[in-house]
Amino acid sequence: MASGLSRRFGSNKLLTEFCGQPMLCRAFAATDTQVLAARIVVTRSAEVKALCEEHGVPVLLHSLPGRNDTVRLGLTALLEQMPGLFGCMFLPGDQPLLCRETVEAMIGISGWDHETRLERQKETEREIFRLGHRFKNDPDPLVGSPVLFERGYFSELCALPEGKGGNVLLKKYPEHVHTVYIADRNELADADTPEALAKLEALARRNG
Repeated sequence: MASGLSRRFGSNKLLTEFCGQPMLCRAFAATDTQVLAARIVVTRSAEVKALCEEHGVPVLLHSLPGRNDTVRLGLTALLEQMPGLFGCMFLPGDQPLLCRETVEAMIGISGWDHETRLERQKETEREIFRLGHRFKNDPDPLVGSPVLFERGYFSELCALPEGKGGNVLLKKYPEHVHTVYIADRNELADADTPEALAKLEALARRNG
């Protein structure tokens, strides 16, 4: 998802340098895995489109205003290529410390559950997986993106209320939401301001 307007950042943050390359390239790396059947970047930015094409990443350029538009356009484009998709993952382009291994783990947990714990729901395929981090002795985990929806939600994702994203369905169906916990909470951090980006880049360089 690369359609944000970056109002708090002041410029297109996805093109801002992060460890020597545009920050969006970190999302390219995190999703460069064979466990994903396909991927597509949905953006309003011609510059982002050019970057995607330079790196051979499929991209869809649009001018519609809402988050619901971004979700619908991206999912519809993927389903046109692969109508039998088991699920879809929505991943924002501004979480530069998100790891490929984490993306793969989320997909693997969904597939494993589909064969075991979720056998009773195999006809509906209506589970949602989100990323999270649990602090020691804290009952309320930190949760965020990416989020994976099984195919039973595709029709609702394509008909979200104006200006709303997939979070509408997390609130509507809390009993179907499962959290995939990670050890490093910084994978959940987004770079909404230049200051936040600088802190995340310092962490990335410190950790190699």
